[in-house]
Formats: sequence, C-alpha cells, structure tokens
Amino acid sequence: MATHTEYLFFETENRREYVRITDQVREIVGRSGIQDGMALVSAMHITAGVYVNDNEPGLILDIDDWLQGLAPLGKDYRHHRTGEDNGDAHLKSLLIHHEVIVPVTGGKLDFGPWQEIFYAEFDGQRRKRVVVKVLGDR
Repeated sequence: MATHTEYLFFETENRREYVRITDQVREIVGRSGIQDGMALVSAMHITAGVYVNDNEPGLILDIDDWLQGLAPLGKDYRHHRTGEDNGDAHLKSLLIHHEVIVPVTGGKLDFGPWQEIFYAEFDGQRRKRVVVKVLGDR
C-alpha cells in the first residue's frame, strides 16, 4: 500500500465560512498516483470540520442556520470561563465532524452525482490547515 500526504491551508475572512475543497482534493489524489484506495480529508483544528454534501447555496445556508440553532454564537458557554469566546465553534465542529473518507477508484474521487467536499470554519480569521492523506495501490 502506498500513501501520499499534502496539506491545505485556510485563513477565512469570516468567523464562520464553508469552503468547497473538492477540486483541491481531486488534484492531490491525481498527484498521489493512487489508483484504488481512499482519501482521508481531516481538519487539524478543534473548531473546524470537513463534510460531504451538495454544493447548493440554499443548502449551505440551511446547514449554517441548523448549526446556529443547535450551538448559537454568543451564548454564555462554560468554555468561555477560560478566556475564550468560541464555545459554539467547538460544538459545531462536533456536529459536522472533523474528517471524511472518500473512495478513490481509477485514480479519481469516486463520488455520487452531487457530492462535494467542504471545509467548515467556525472560528476563522486565522491560519488553519487540513491534512489530505491518500492511501491505496498505485
């Protein structure tokens, strides 16, 4: 089994942002030379996440509204007693999860027709990274 690792870096303008990263992951898979295997895409921060879903603007707003309803920004979280103000971001990360594994077949991402990979930032405006690790056979 062969492996290939690369990193994506983000510094979002907004505190919460959803960034489509399918093309970057697709390029990394191509550079890896892996023909049959999987790609792990994982946010390396506890206030961010990675998910797979449709790239439809209304759905992205619905996801954001849903997360805001479950973990609202501005609530007085116990975590804030540490001097932080990002308790909501930690909870949103748990809901979205920090990573996805996507299949690689024939050297390409093996997706359904509407599936896209997104980086979800919940405490942005500073540099963060995502690891992409492709594993499989060349």
